Amino acid sequence: MAEDAFTEHRALLFTIVYEILGSAADAEDVLQESYLRWSGVEPGSVEHPRAYLVRVVTRQALNHLRKVKARREEYVGTWLPEPIRTDPAVSEDAVLAESVSMALMLVLETLSPTERAVFVLHDVFGYTHGEVAASVGKTEVTVRQIAYRARRHVHARRRRFEPESEASREIVRRFLLATSEGEIQGLMDLMAPDVVQIADGGGKVFAARRPVTGHADVARFVLGVARTSITATTRIEHATYNGMPAARFLNDGELDWLVAFEIHDGKITGLYAMRNPDKLHRADAVRTLDRGEQRPWRP
Repeated sequence: MAEDAFTEHRALLFTIVYEILGSAADAEDVLQESYLRWSGVEPGSVEHPRAYLVRVVTRQALNHLRKVKARREEYVGTWLPEPIRTDPAVSEDAVLAESVSMALMLVLETLSPTERAVFVLHDVFGYTHGEVAASVGKTEVTVRQIAYRARRHVHARRRRFEPESEASREIVRRFLLATSEGEIQGLMDLMAPDVVQIADGGGKVFAARRPVTGHADVARFVLGVARTSITATTRIEHATYNGMPAARFLNDGELDWLVAFEIHDGKITGLYAMRNPDKLHRADAVRTLDRGEQRPWRP
């Protein structure tokens, strides 16, 4: 049945579309539209359902990304990908964990829509150039050129990444303790000198509209936010978002904001704070991600 095949591959399809779009809400819309297209296909007429579905969702995602690209350039403040709550087990696949990390997703945002889709399908999911060509509607020769250009662009800008671990979660716990105690030196000691703090308020709630850099400035900024945003009734929960250790801040039982931490060599190198309420509606549910087999199909 059409529904059975779509359900079987849904985690893979969601992962592909989310990495192309950077939005869980948009990814769900693309999957819904793709399912409607799939349900209209004559049963038994598709020899390789997964191959067909990957092609469908990729093309739908590309169409959607081209439409929203201009809106993102006019975004109020700094745009961050919509965070997705992930199982800590995602760190067992280092490639998958890095591919959904905030830092790499921001680099992917600087690619053209086609470059992004090609990089995601080829470098993250392991599809061949020929398979990618079938998904993006280009020749294999063209896809090879796009893949080379995209890879060079990404590698020149990507940050060093370490999957979440118990050690990184402990650093986050110490960071939150130092924040609650107002220990500016304690915070600075936990961060790399060139740490970067990025916040997304979407113009709807207070958030720094530009990145804050340097451990002294970030420490002061964090303590300032804590004084105004964390009260005696605020509940803080540890979680995993985008393959990174994170903290959830709840007021009156509702998720108010969250911060994902990028950690390398025992130091916090990046903080990604999501405060835009529009990007927190779906932040409670744990998402199942799947990179599939390394060689998923042969056209």
